[in-house]
Amino acid sequence: MELQRRIGDLGHGDTLPAERRLAEELGVSRTTLRKALAELSAEGVLRREHGSGTYVAPPKVVRVRQLTSLSEDVGVDGKTVDSRVLACDHVPADAETQAALELSRGARVYRVTRLRIVDDEPLAIEIAHLRGPLRGLAGRLAEDGASLYEALRVHYSREIAAVEDTVETALASPDEAELLAVPTGHPMLMVHRLGRGVDGVALEWTRSVYRGDRFKFVARATSPTATTGVAAEPAAS
Repeated sequence: MELQRRIGDLGHGDTLPAERRLAEELGVSRTTLRKALAELSAEGVLRREHGSGTYVAPPKVVRVRQLTSLSEDVGVDGKTVDSRVLACDHVPADAETQAALELSRGARVYRVTRLRIVDDEPLAIEIAHLRGPLRGLAGRLAEDGASLYEALRVHYSREIAAVEDTVETALASPDEAELLAVPTGHPMLMVHRLGRGVDGVALEWTRSVYRGDRFKFVARATSPTATTGVAAEPAAS
């Protein structure tokens, strides 16, 4: 498509011409152009700002789903990853968390809510529910720069040895939209992660929401019978 070719010739952050001019240059109606711009915006190729214009968006952040943290995944690309702890509570487990972590009725869990920031842009909200005891967790996270997996390993000898991730689409709630600086109803990727220790005990049940226009997930797996280490990489974006 000519529009995509034109976008490919621009750099990240460059502004597209005004709709009227762009429609004339492409030889299409403004209605057709607006539909194409809306589709490309939903895919994260463009970023439309009311009253300002339409810009070429930066490439999506690749999130590799494996036994690593967001900091480890994204940091290898030279991006800076920060976490802001919004809350760290010791609360009764709700029914979903109780079932996921295989807890008895009335059990309490540590709930950690964090805003994940990549290159100074808020891109994800993570709510982790953790099996206790984890005395002093809030202070440990403050000491370790909010690296949850590191805090669990270093201070509590908790190693996440196996995970199961479920990825689905969702729309940003008003609270999520405010934290991530997107409109309410913005497309999101929602990931539920169940993490188990080396003994198979469920330790972590996390709900994460990522901006759908800024993240791409890659799942890597190698057949246990393979000897070459070839990996399959289906991507959801």
